[in-house]
Amino acid sequence: MKDKIISLLAAFETGNIGQSFPMEYCLPVYHCVSDENLPHIRHIIQYKNTKQFEEDLDGLSKHFQWVSWSEFKDFVNGNFKPRKKIALLTFDDGFREFYDTVIPILERKGIYACNFINPAFIDNQELMFRCKASLIIDEIGKAQKINPEVYRILSLDSPTREQLKRYILNINYHQKDLLDNLTQKFEIDCTTYLKEYRPYLTTDQLKTLTQKGYGISSHSWDHPKYHELSLPEQMKTTERTFHYLKENNLMYDSFAFPFTDFGVKKDFFDELFKNEDLFCCFGSAGVKFDSVERLFHRIPMEMGESGEQTLKKEIAYFRLKKIINKNKIVRR
Repeated sequence: MKDKIISLLAAFETGNIGQSFPMEYCLPVYHCVSDENLPHIRHIIQYKNTKQFEEDLDGLSKHFQWVSWSEFKDFVNGNFKPRKKIALLTFDDGFREFYDTVIPILERKGIYACNFINPAFIDNQELMFRCKASLIIDEIGKAQKINPEVYRILSLDSPTREQLKRYILNINYHQKDLLDNLTQKFEIDCTTYLKEYRPYLTTDQLKTLTQKGYGISSHSWDHPKYHELSLPEQMKTTERTFHYLKENNLMYDSFAFPFTDFGVKKDFFDELFKNEDLFCCFGSAGVKFDSVERLFHRIPMEMGESGEQTLKKEIAYFRLKKIINKNKIVRR
């Protein structure tokens, strides 16, 4: 029902999106852009192809002024006066396509972007647990028969294939050993997959991206859901990543939550901002304010719709929430 109401309200957003956008900054976030079938991503992210991505950029360019990281910081500090509302382009997870596919597009269009990475995966040392889930689901779709051991491992009693897929997608960070067991049962060799496909950026590519002027910053060590971690666990994965960024002369003054910031309590932010190097952090709640002053929310752009339609829905939802004074996330 909520989605239907938002879609209906979005249909009335026919004017200039930039003018009707309720915030002075727009923070789109993507993970990957590719014209290929990527088994390790396709079941967890509705990534866009190059045509769709370029259409998004061109649409946003009509309404917003693209800025660099330094310009964004100056804007927040009141030292940069843009011609119109600003947009900062961000990517998450450090997938190889950022270097191979995205950067040539951005260079042609003169647009800056920052990629928030997980150091555990750089140089293709490891595959993120959700990517393993995607590979498993890909195999389920191709398999004529499912090994009964799979059901035993998951303690499931004769589920349908769709139920099995949904269950695997719900396996969380602390249960990721289950995915390693399942990859063995489906005869998926993740080490070989990492070596042959090389889904993540390399250290040399990170250096090249930095030399070209693009940003590389923090997204936790290995992509856990933060609300599932204790405060010490949250700080450990965060601080470990900042140490890596410093060692490699990358950006260490920002942090973007993996998955989502939902459910993360005030005590984490109190600890996080004891780091004097940190300028701000990024959530992913769309067009919303936050009780944490230096937490800025990004807009997920891989929702199966055009960038313009995504923004229209965000504007409509913001207006709907404004009626009941629910446009601000309050951390306790």
